[in-house]
This record gives sequence, structure tokens and C-alpha cells, in this order.
Amino acid sequence: MHRRLATGLAASAMALAAVTATAGTAAAAPADKPQVLASWTQTSASSYNLWVAARANRAAWSAYSFDWSTDYCSSSPDNPFGFPFATSCARHDFGYRNYKAAGTFSANKSRLDSAFYEDLKRVCNSYGGATKTACTSTAWTYYQAVKALG
Repeated sequence: MHRRLATGLAASAMALAAVTATAGTAAAAPADKPQVLASWTQTSASSYNLWVAARANRAAWSAYSFDWSTDYCSSSPDNPFGFPFATSCARHDFGYRNYKAAGTFSANKSRLDSAFYEDLKRVCNSYGGATKTACTSTAWTYYQAVKALG
């Protein structure tokens, strides 16, 4: 009698474990999540554009469980002197948050900071003359801050 009860309980526990494992697998992020994350956090303009397009259509990427939250440029102005740095800061936050969640932040921090600086310089390239110089100088300051404090 005790043996049948123990066998029944063991079978129930195994069934529950199988269902739980299957449910966990179904909810897991797609296997290519690291590759997608890497493709959106490179220094190139094409990487930036891919990320901007994905951010505009987050629902299509919901299975990946990316952290899209941002505080933009943290305690620094998002648009210093009128230069629109907010989107660059949001992408930088995206990289930091998602690589930290993946446990690979330290291996990627330098590239994320470099990508941030390249994004800021692309913003500055839309200006000319002294305005471009002021923008580039501000971008350099933001980059140095994230390198040192980020």
C-alpha cells in the first residue's frame, strides 16, 4: 500500500516537473537573443537604425524580453544646448540594461560607450561650423562621463 502511494506521488511529481519544464521552455527568449542584442549595439549607423526601427515596433520583439526602459541621459540634459541626444542616450541605456541582465556587461561596456559616442557624433554631423564644434565638444564630454561613471 505504501509502495503504491509512493509510486503514485513520484509519478505525479515527475509529471508536474515535466509540465513546469515545458512551460519554462515555452516562455524562454529565442536562442538568437544575444545575436540580436549585439546587432543593435554596434558603433555603425546601420546598427543604430536597426535599433531605432525595433524600438518603434517593440511588440514584434516581445518574445525576447528586452528591457526598453530608459532615463535617457540620466542626470545630464537630454538636449544639451538644443542638441537632440535623447535617442542616443536611450540606446545606450538599452545596451547597459540588457547586457547587465545577460551577465555580459563588463565584456561589452567599452563597445557600448563607443557606440554612444558614435551616435552623438552622428547627431553633430547635421550641424556646421561653430555649432558642429560645440555639439562635438558636448558629445565628447558625455562620452567621457559614461566611460568614467557609466
